[in-house]
Amino acid sequence: MKLLAAKVPITTVWTGPDAPRDVDAPATAAQPDIAAWAKSMDTESRLGLHGRTLTQLLFAEPVIVRTERDGWSEILAPWQPSSGDALGYPGWVPSSHLGELPSSAADPVAVTVPTAPLLAEPVAGAPLMTVSFATVLASVEQADGYTRVATPDGGSGWLANDVLRSVAEPSTPEDRLRLGAQFLGLEYLWGGTSAYGLDCSGLTHSVSRVLGLRIPRDAHDQADTLENVPIDEAQPGDLYFFARPDAKVHHVGFVSPVGMLHASETGKRLEDAPLPPERRTTLVAAARF
Repeated sequence: MKLLAAKVPITTVWTGPDAPRDVDAPATAAQPDIAAWAKSMDTESRLGLHGRTLTQLLFAEPVIVRTERDGWSEILAPWQPSSGDALGYPGWVPSSHLGELPSSAADPVAVTVPTAPLLAEPVAGAPLMTVSFATVLASVEQADGYTRVATPDGGSGWLANDVLRSVAEPSTPEDRLRLGAQFLGLEYLWGGTSAYGLDCSGLTHSVSRVLGLRIPRDAHDQADTLENVPIDEAQPGDLYFFARPDAKVHHVGFVSPVGMLHASETGKRLEDAPLPPERRTTLVAAARF
């Protein structure tokens, strides 16, 4: 096994090398275009991701490579805790999407806005790429309102300070709702953890990552791991969990003053809305960070 990092802005983690379809070509290309991929899929295509995609890795996110086969790497994602493996979330990614770990691992900062340009130089530098919300990078130095960050394969780039926060900075429940609300109206994407599409636990996991909280990737693991509180004592910024009788938790969202901020399901968009009666019947637990 070896330790590498995602060297593309976003790479999708698949159940196996044979999982991608023709429509998924933009996501598996050597330089993936997740925005174009998400835009190209209708509801039927998105439903077809069930059983194919698992999660996504963001730029510079570390992975443990277990095996390689036909241009694909079987990986574990340690920043995404999972009951599937004690070392991290398991799955497969194109090997071309991986590179050497950044040379620095100190003073991590997170991208707090949906997308941000990573520049070759501060202020007027050429854009190297666009990085997504919840991308976490090691900071190296600051100049002219910008932070230089370490990137895979020994590189570096600059991000504006106003799109970053230190993951060590204290946060509040209001911060969770404020960050999550940036994605109101975003179309649900099974396995999504980026600004181009989120699933229910992808939203709660990614927002938590920005705030320096490493929680499990999947809803049922979040329910099993986080501190449970009585449902009638849940406060804005806490989590609601949903399950059908005799089944594991299948849905999660942030408790909000309105009701719940959540990525609902395929074919719908991220919303902050009261809980409808059919949703309340499956509300089984609440948790607090």
